[in-house]
This record gives sequence, C-alpha cells and structure tokens, in this order.
Amino acid sequence: MQEDCINYAKNALVNVLEVIDGEKIVIFCDKSREKIGWYFACAGIDIGCWVRLVMLSDGEIRSSVPSNVKEIINSSSVDLYINVLRGIAEETPFRIMLTKMETRRRVRLAHCPGITEDMFTMGAMSLSDEEYKRMQFFAQHLISRLNGAVEVEVVSPSGTNIRFSVKKRDFFTDTKINWKTLKWLNLPVGEVIVAPVETSMNGVLVCTTAVGGIGRVKRVRLVVKNGKVVEIDGDEKEKIERIRKALNIDEMASYAGEFAFGINPKARVVDEFLETEKVYGTCHIAFGNNLDFPGGRNWSKNHMDFLIDKPTVRVRMGNGDVYEVMVDGRYADIDWKNG
Repeated sequence: MQEDCINYAKNALVNVLEVIDGEKIVIFCDKSREKIGWYFACAGIDIGCWVRLVMLSDGEIRSSVPSNVKEIINSSSVDLYINVLRGIAEETPFRIMLTKMETRRRVRLAHCPGITEDMFTMGAMSLSDEEYKRMQFFAQHLISRLNGAVEVEVVSPSGTNIRFSVKKRDFFTDTKINWKTLKWLNLPVGEVIVAPVETSMNGVLVCTTAVGGIGRVKRVRLVVKNGKVVEIDGDEKEKIERIRKALNIDEMASYAGEFAFGINPKARVVDEFLETEKVYGTCHIAFGNNLDFPGGRNWSKNHMDFLIDKPTVRVRMGNGDVYEVMVDGRYADIDWKNG
C-alpha cells in the first residue's frame, strides 16, 4: 500500500506539476500528516529531485507563519514547494499568508490543506497517468465551452437559486500547471474555476453537503445580495456560528470569490473539503480571497467554500445564447466519467 501511495504522489508531481529530475523541492509538513510528507518526499527522490522535508508543529491554532519557515523561504532557491497541512477553517488566514510568501518568486506550489492518507488509497489522489490525461482533456473541453460567458445561473433541488457575472473573467483549471502564470494549485486536483465579479452575485445558496474548513453539514442557507452574504441560517448552531465568524473576519470575507466545477472521477464526499470540492458533477461557490485568480479583486484574509450537490448550471454567452452546462449534476454535452 505504501508503494502505491508513493506512486500516486509521483503521478501527481509528474502529470500536474511537471516535475523533472534535478529539481529542488521543499515540503512543509504538519506532524500529524508526516506519512503523507514522506510519500511526496519519496516520490520526488524517485524522480531524481533534491528534497527537503520540514516538519511543523500543529498543536495550537496558527495565526502567523513560523520564523523557521520564513527563514527557509527567504534563503532557499527551490523549484517547488509542497504544503502538507491540516485544513481547519480557523487557520485559513495563516495558510493564505504562507502561500503569498512562497509565491513572491516564480516558483511552483502544491498546497494541500486537509490532505489525508485515504485520499491516496481510495480517493482523489489515486489517479493513474491515463486518468490524469483524461481529466485534463475534459477540463480543456469544458473551458472551451465556457469561453465568452458573461453570466452564470445555478439552481439545485435543495433550494439554491443564484446568479452572477463572469464578464471578462477567464475560466481556468487546476489539473495542470500553467507555466505562464505559475498559479499555485491544490493537490488533489480536479476543478474548472472562475472568479465571479465580486459584487454581482444575487440569490440564495443552500448547501446540504459540506463547507470548507467545517466539514459535512446538514443544511446551510446563505442569502447573497450584490455579492455579499447578508443572511446565514442552518440546522447546526455551532457550525453556523463558525461560518458566521469566518465570513466576518474582515469586510471582504463575505463577498463572492470563486465558482468552480468538480471534475475528479475518484473524489468523494469526505470531512476534508480539499477532496469534496472536486467531486465529479458538483459545483461550489466560495466567499473571500481570490487575488490569485484571473481578474480577482477580493483581498480578504479568508476563503470559505460551499458545495452545491446535483446542480443545474446555465451559462449566458456574450451574444445572448444560453445553454446548460450541467443538469442535475450531469455534464450536458460530454460526460467522460459516466460514458
């Protein structure tokens, strides 16, 4: 099993990040995820890379980047950083600070908040070379269909009914490194993403599956007006209070930041949103930071995602044409997972 996990880590490094022999990799790894750090380290060594694995203490909630990590980033010349971290919502500001620090130079970054070992054994990381290639092809096909979109509407059986502008905002994918932008990405991968116009979102979002940094939820209902969450309610008081606190961490935390399609055929609904958001046939909306997305202008210290299950997604193009991208969680014109 350990050998399989190392091979899956290697598949991600080669197919997504295009790592080659001779490159330098630094891995920042929480103590609680040490085994995963070693998977990536062994994968890098197997490719022929120089690898440094840096273990981090993850006892208390972190609000700033540790001094030893700052020193390593400031003094190192590397090709790739990999962050193997826990994914709790309260540490989102810390993780945003870390990624900003790592990407001040032109360097690749694989950011893995909440990654777990079972993602390698039975989940979204357990992809073969061929499965990566097929997913990348599907992502590019979907992006080509979305080029020229100006507005998106999302409805779902649970009650979501929301629309927003994507005018002059480019869709992109996390399934392969973009050498032009060097946009950092999460592992596991499996999304086609856009930054909505931040003040354009209006309607109701109902999440009955999972929330980023929170985990699984029974029901969360958000009312959004001019891009801002103005009302929050739900069935689990403690989780609703955590969501409310996160969306009020600063003045932009409650404004629209992301819309994305899930396209990973092996992703599952699990406690860690890092995998759940990639579930094939779902989509999600996030509020908060999107400065690293094309056109993104939301500078919040936070970023919180809400999964929408069985969505129907309609897109209006610049010429006025409207077409359905998804119907009840099934891609309308090409569905490579279900045939």
